[in-house]
Amino acid sequence: MLGLGSPKGPRVDFGHAHAVVTGGSSGIGLATARELARRGTRLSLVARGSERLESAAAELAEMGAEVAVAPADVSDRAALTAALDRLVTEQGPCDILVASAGLARPGHFLDLPDEVFRQMMEVDYFGTLYALRAVLPGMAERRRGSVVAVSSAAGLLGIFGYSAYGPAKFAVRGLMESVRAELAPLGVHAGVVFPPDVDTPQLAEENRWKPAETFAVSGTVKPLTPQKVAEAIVSGIASRRFLICPDPATRALARWGSVLAPVLNRRFDRKVAAVRGRSLTAGRG
Repeated sequence: MLGLGSPKGPRVDFGHAHAVVTGGSSGIGLATARELARRGTRLSLVARGSERLESAAAELAEMGAEVAVAPADVSDRAALTAALDRLVTEQGPCDILVASAGLARPGHFLDLPDEVFRQMMEVDYFGTLYALRAVLPGMAERRRGSVVAVSSAAGLLGIFGYSAYGPAKFAVRGLMESVRAELAPLGVHAGVVFPPDVDTPQLAEENRWKPAETFAVSGTVKPLTPQKVAEAIVSGIASRRFLICPDPATRALARWGSVLAPVLNRRFDRKVAAVRGRSLTAGRG
């Protein structure tokens, strides 16, 4: 079972806080920025595309938010650190970090090139690590703040087709568990989010690459809205929760994964076998 963390420490005053959101131009990141904007939080968004960043900033400004943006690839440590330094100079010290920038590329293990495995780690894991390394020294010195990283349900249980993506999200989970233990005595909150499929542009791109077996395992589950995940993230920050799960199924998996895994794996194996059986039948036709 994952540790739930401790509620001890200064609570975030959203109305006087500065939040940095990586991957903030779309999907979970933008939805989280909207939720924070409704609470009067100053916002800084980081993402690769300048055009989408400016569009997101304009939308949030219309909500009355004070917004700054900086384009950067989170897998480029120097570029990300420079972007975050500039945003802190403009907006003040970072009180909240939501590291939501990520990339998913499913596929069969034997078919995926090495570069995909490397890219998943560089974006999903190191992109999270670099953001934490940039903002946590200041939070530790001030003895307050909140850092939240977006992992995935695929970071809780190995899923067919996610041999590149899943390990990177497992690494995010491990990082945040270790960081939580070190930050708790300093009064800094750490949280990790485990969303299932979420209806975002990233999911649409991901679906282009999913093997049929992966669709069979997870394709029957209706994706959550980004808003639902964002609400869970902001609630988790407010209550200083470590484990942030936006739906009951993922919450059960996060808490009881070691018990549920054998049952789920047998179920998934049957679904995979059924797909492959259909493929063999079709091949004989």
